[in-house]
Amino acid sequence: MKKIIIIASVIISVVILSVVGYGFYLYKSVKDTATEMHEPIEREKTRIVDVEQKEPLSFLITGVDSRGDEIKGRSDTIIVMTVNPNEKSVKMVSIPRDTRTEIIGRGTQDKINHAYAFGGVGMTMDTVENLLGIPIDHYISVNMAGFKEIVDAVGGVNVENTFSFNYEGFNFPEGELFLDGEKALAYSRMRFDDPRGDFGRNDRQRQVINGIIQEGAQISSITRLDDMLRVIGTNVKTDLDFDAMNKIQSKYREARHSVQEIQISGSGTRINGIYYLIVPDEEIARVSNELKEHLEIK
Repeated sequence: MKKIIIIASVIISVVILSVVGYGFYLYKSVKDTATEMHEPIEREKTRIVDVEQKEPLSFLITGVDSRGDEIKGRSDTIIVMTVNPNEKSVKMVSIPRDTRTEIIGRGTQDKINHAYAFGGVGMTMDTVENLLGIPIDHYISVNMAGFKEIVDAVGGVNVENTFSFNYEGFNFPEGELFLDGEKALAYSRMRFDDPRGDFGRNDRQRQVINGIIQEGAQISSITRLDDMLRVIGTNVKTDLDFDAMNKIQSKYREARHSVQEIQISGSGTRINGIYYLIVPDEEIARVSNELKEHLEIK
């Protein structure tokens, strides 16, 4: 009996040490990835948010087509995401890349996606702030060249397709679909066969990003932790450091259960032979007011 107790004690001790060791490994791996992702910018913030008091936050998510480790180029995907932990809700609005607006820091009217090429994420944040009249607290830039790897790392995503279409050799029937990385990239890129053009593509991009958020938050995704961390570290940049990520994850994670998509509408026109999307002032005001309310800004 005594021998059995000793053996049992040794087994329990080994299990505990393994769990502690694995916990340390997870902590170290996540912290190393956060360090790799962290890319602060010199930019005067319009406000300071108290995360401990769970004040609503806003993020700018940009998707940039590039190669290699550096995320440069034009941001063909521009999404503003507001998170209200008190209402346990998220709102996302896509800004069409051809939207004509003032590029802050250059004093010119141009397509909004050119702000990234002119002045990187800082100029894009300033330009989006000016357009929507809301503060942008943080940014997340995703290298779209690694987009399919990110989807695969979380195990794929679920989307709701509104109409059947074929693109890049794939068939996407109407209804609920489960997509791997390659299909998700094609699904989010198609626009010419969409009767809504860029607006339809923006909807699909938001669906995929929401799918990544939902799948990445599931416990089952821990089994893919190494792949997730490797891919995210290589393809994502943010001004958030490890401690800030920890606090936001702890205080705001429940908000992911309710995600609402906001639409921006406008009309296309050509100026000096270049296509632009003109968004009326009243449309900008409508979207701005909805986001301000969600951010609890008076």
